[in-house]
Amino acid sequence: MIEPHAPAPPGAPPPWAGPPRLPVRPGTGRFLVLLGVFVCAACGLVYELELVALASYLVGDSVTQASVVLSCMVFAMGIGSLVAKRLRPLAAAGFGAIEAVLALVGGCSALALYAVFAWTGDWGGMWADGPRALLVAFSLTIGLLIGAEVPLLMELIQRIRRQDAGGAVADLFAADYVGALVGGLAFPFLLLPLLGQLTSALITGAVNAVAGGALVLGLFRGDLTRRTRWLLVIANLTVLGLLASAAVLVDDFERAARHAVYGRDVRVAVQTDVQEVVITGGTHGRPLALFLDGRLRVGGRDGRRYHEALVHPAMSGEHSRVLILGGGDGLAAREVLRHPGVHRVDIVEADAGVVRLARRDPPLARLNGHAYDDNRVHVMTGDAFRRLRAAPPATYDVVISDLPDPGITASTKLYSQEFYGLVRRALTPHGRLAVHAGPVSARPRVFWTVDATLRAAGLRTAPYRVTGHDSGFTPGPDRSAGPTRTPHDWGFILAGRGHRPALRPGEGRGAPRLRTLTREGLAADARAAEGMRVGGVGASTLVHPRY
Repeated sequence: MIEPHAPAPPGAPPPWAGPPRLPVRPGTGRFLVLLGVFVCAACGLVYELELVALASYLVGDSVTQASVVLSCMVFAMGIGSLVAKRLRPLAAAGFGAIEAVLALVGGCSALALYAVFAWTGDWGGMWADGPRALLVAFSLTIGLLIGAEVPLLMELIQRIRRQDAGGAVADLFAADYVGALVGGLAFPFLLLPLLGQLTSALITGAVNAVAGGALVLGLFRGDLTRRTRWLLVIANLTVLGLLASAAVLVDDFERAARHAVYGRDVRVAVQTDVQEVVITGGTHGRPLALFLDGRLRVGGRDGRRYHEALVHPAMSGEHSRVLILGGGDGLAAREVLRHPGVHRVDIVEADAGVVRLARRDPPLARLNGHAYDDNRVHVMTGDAFRRLRAAPPATYDVVISDLPDPGITASTKLYSQEFYGLVRRALTPHGRLAVHAGPVSARPRVFWTVDATLRAAGLRTAPYRVTGHDSGFTPGPDRSAGPTRTPHDWGFILAGRGHRPALRPGEGRGAPRLRTLTREGLAADARAAEGMRVGGVGASTLVHPRY
């Protein structure tokens, strides 16, 4: 007989573990616990991916956001595991309470983050400011609660039938990892495309609450006092009621948040397979603005200035065959088609939904001059990198790169040395490449990294910038939750294969008359860009991105 002060032998139950009181056989009980582990692990990973996806969408730099969210969560999981050791005597009640809180916090996290972003402003400040601090707080809280699950579940599964610790850990972690696999696959392929970010988080929270509550109240109700059972029932019903109410009101919430971000003049808002597309204005004399994932791509009085500066310097010379990378809105194609001698224009756009809008939305189609109705224009949807790898050498006289700013992770590879090497191969010996390289004044190091990368790929460069003073969203990878009237600029680089191209607007017989671009203005723009040169920057590659 073991004395009260003597340590328990290995494998013996702890002092608080009495004989199991289960409504089912032990084998069935173990299966139900492992099924609960599976469901809770799937929900936990969905919460993590939801925070990463929403932060990447709102901020733009998915590598940084994923690193912050996951590192905070993993750290908090370790703390949660340590804290949960104190709850082992009350494993069933503790697990039930933790799942109810986790369901509420995880389910409402996306809603809260988007609300703070929409109504409080910019994500571009310090980490202690606004939504970024909330992102870290949610990451830590969810990680703490997920970490607390494992010790309590280990205690519950051992309450059913004692087994060696290694076997119990193996069973528990197997169910946990399989659940994580299912949650990780369900989020991008099922939840996000069918339900969107907000609704998918709310439904995941409801599933989490049902699974945790059913496991404790159904299987381990004998370990709970009557008062604890009622408290858990009330807590779970309250959580489910809050999540259901939020799900019912989520469409109204999205509309209100969208108006807070974009203004009241939202005319089109669709979620394509690639991104959120929002169009404001375009009717009754109001200027049209096109936002892709919250970043202004077309709009305002300076829209023509941007596209003239991007396209026409590259069109000075032979230009019968032109490739446009991005530019699904059709505005770069509109400028290209103004030049005589253009025989073919290929557009490679990742988002077929943007092309459909550019064809069918009357105000946007008018703005792009119905470019897609021209039989010289051919559209290819898909990845620009893959398309260029398949392009024969010396195919194009001009390549126009109208892509999101470098530094948005999805587009970083399209500003790499390897990518520009593919562009160089696709150009004719005297071909030219025009690259939109982001704002020079706001992000000079990024701009000059693009220049260094082009030169590393064997191209000769002529950098320049143009300024714009129209109100709009801050350019670059960081989103702004409201308009700004501060002056901004666009940085461009014209590059050639065998020689440094001359900076001049498209000139010659039949060349279009331009509203905003002159030879003298381009020379001044080049001097202005050169005055902000940053030295010592290296080329960006696929394995060593520098943006």
